[in-house]
Amino acid sequence: MSEGSGQPILALDRVSVDFGGLRALHDVSFGVANGEIVGLIGPNGAGKTTAFNVVCGFVKPTAGVVRYPLINKSNLRPNQLSRAGIARTLQGVGLFTHCTVLENVMAGGQTRPDGGFLNSFVATPRGIRAERRLRDDAMSTLARLGVDNVANQLPSAIPYGTAKKVSVARALMSQPSLLMLDEPASGLDESELSEFAAMILDLRSSMGVLLVEHNMEFVMPLVERLVVLNFGEVIAEGTPTEVRNNDAVVAAYLGVAQ
Repeated sequence: MSEGSGQPILALDRVSVDFGGLRALHDVSFGVANGEIVGLIGPNGAGKTTAFNVVCGFVKPTAGVVRYPLINKSNLRPNQLSRAGIARTLQGVGLFTHCTVLENVMAGGQTRPDGGFLNSFVATPRGIRAERRLRDDAMSTLARLGVDNVANQLPSAIPYGTAKKVSVARALMSQPSLLMLDEPASGLDESELSEFAAMILDLRSSMGVLLVEHNMEFVMPLVERLVVLNFGEVIAEGTPTEVRNNDAVVAAYLGVAQ
């Protein structure tokens, strides 16, 4: 694990979310620390996406607080997330179809304080240096994930599994302390799943990881801790073994207690 392993990055404290008369989350509390991989799981409609959107500021809590300990702030808006050290991938890939892979990854650096993507368009010495630095960092990030060979191709010309790695590379360009992955296993074959799991384990050396996932065969050996939601409430939290043997979890997924 990384230096500073165990330092809190994210904490949901008794968060509830109401949409009109529908309660999507109720009294949800969990956190993620540096060097930790946490899985957020549950049946369809359990509230996982709402929890992700609350963390990212797209949904405001009706009650409770989302804390970002690295900057001592709470309940941030989406445009403030990078300051809290948080980056998120989308379901699927979400790449810009008319930009090359390299350009897509460079776009992920637009929030960096050292002169990001927007500065690279300015034809001044500073802008030229920013563009060169951003391009070099993007190539290094692609190389770290083993996909630098497709840097000059369009997303439509590369395999889906490769495109998903590119989307992670773009998120990494903001130099996050916490990477949030939304359904990373979806659409991947067995060999791609193995590669993606190895990539996530490698990322843990420099950040925390929070992932929402339906594929239990993928998530169980990967995470150190699971948070299980059902009908908007946390029904279990613990190691994969503890969760697997929890009667409430078995009932939620299968409809019957063990």
